[in-house]
Amino acid sequence: MADRCSFCGRSYPVIAHLIESPSHNAHICNECVDRAHQFLEQNLKKKEPVEWVMGEIPSARDIKAYLDEYVIGQDEAKKALAVAVVSHYQRLSHPEATLGKSNILLIGPTGTGKTLLAQSLAEMLEVPFAIADATTLTEAGYVGDDVENVLVRLLQAANYDPQMAERGIIYVDEIDKIARKGESTSITRDVSGEGVQQALLKMVEGTVAMIPPQGGRKHPNQDLVSINTKNILFIVGGAFDGLEDIARQRTNKRSLGFGREYKGEETEELRFIPEDMVKFGLIPEFVGRLPLMVQLHELDEKSLVRILTEPANAIVTQYQTLFGFQGIDLEFTESLLHEVARRALERKTGARGLRAVLERSMTDLLFELPLEHVKHIVFDSSHIDNSLRALESSTLKKSA
Repeated sequence: MADRCSFCGRSYPVIAHLIESPSHNAHICNECVDRAHQFLEQNLKKKEPVEWVMGEIPSARDIKAYLDEYVIGQDEAKKALAVAVVSHYQRLSHPEATLGKSNILLIGPTGTGKTLLAQSLAEMLEVPFAIADATTLTEAGYVGDDVENVLVRLLQAANYDPQMAERGIIYVDEIDKIARKGESTSITRDVSGEGVQQALLKMVEGTVAMIPPQGGRKHPNQDLVSINTKNILFIVGGAFDGLEDIARQRTNKRSLGFGREYKGEETEELRFIPEDMVKFGLIPEFVGRLPLMVQLHELDEKSLVRILTEPANAIVTQYQTLFGFQGIDLEFTESLLHEVARRALERKTGARGLRAVLERSMTDLLFELPLEHVKHIVFDSSHIDNSLRALESSTLKKSA
């Protein structure tokens, strides 16, 4: 009805005013407008700044233990990250002390856990977290995702509380993809490479950015929010294909892979230094603002099998939960887990390949749900190319 509020259902003369929507198919009364205004004021009101004190900062040991629940292996990387994070938040708790900022560079092949490590850190610390793909970022003034939009995402994750956002974590992935070509500085503007590094450098160093809270380009008469980035922890990561060759030229060591050991006289792990990153194509100033370089090892079949079953949010557990909703006990055999791991290795996408392999294999079986008469399904390697075959040996529920 045109004379009735679409929210409360009341009409004249009970209500004083009725506002019509631009599409002419909805109406709202003055009292519902007042209630909506009060609701927004209460829920968008700024929270009190969080004061970080020593007692609230977990120990490095506790942080690593938490990461162990979600990320398999990479012990050295987890220890280094835990120590850096504790140092960072102790720095925020004691602003009177002169402590350097420990931004982090994660180096490792695709699917080794770089993004998951950063995300898990933020979840444990209960701080806002934002992630960006460096390949989508551009300098200010170019078409694309402005670098400052990363801060918009962080502000949104902080429920639009700037003070909370300033204690958050930003992870920039694929940082190696914006390396400049060659070591000489470009004399022209580079939309996707050096120019983006320069823009990121300003944020990583610490700057006061004025950002539109809803994202997008700035325009006149727009309300802007001030974000000081000096206390935001920046973690950047990339695969850096070819970095080993640069490091070998420096050290004359043979190719070992990330964290792999040469089974001969030389057993020392190949370590990367800032000079290697500069030769790869990161600008020296940017590398200088990433004092902690953490290397992640390529995952082998054994590690991938553990990833399938051991983390708190393990892929296998997720599937078992889905079938459990239907009253079905789903069992994965060791042979199946190893076959999934082998196929994921062939994809060369690390842990990311595990879900892809299992999703493809399980699709037909999932499509058949619900299976009202099935009680127990054993899924083994012989079923991986035809999941419906697992039903042939399934245990049926007893009739009532």
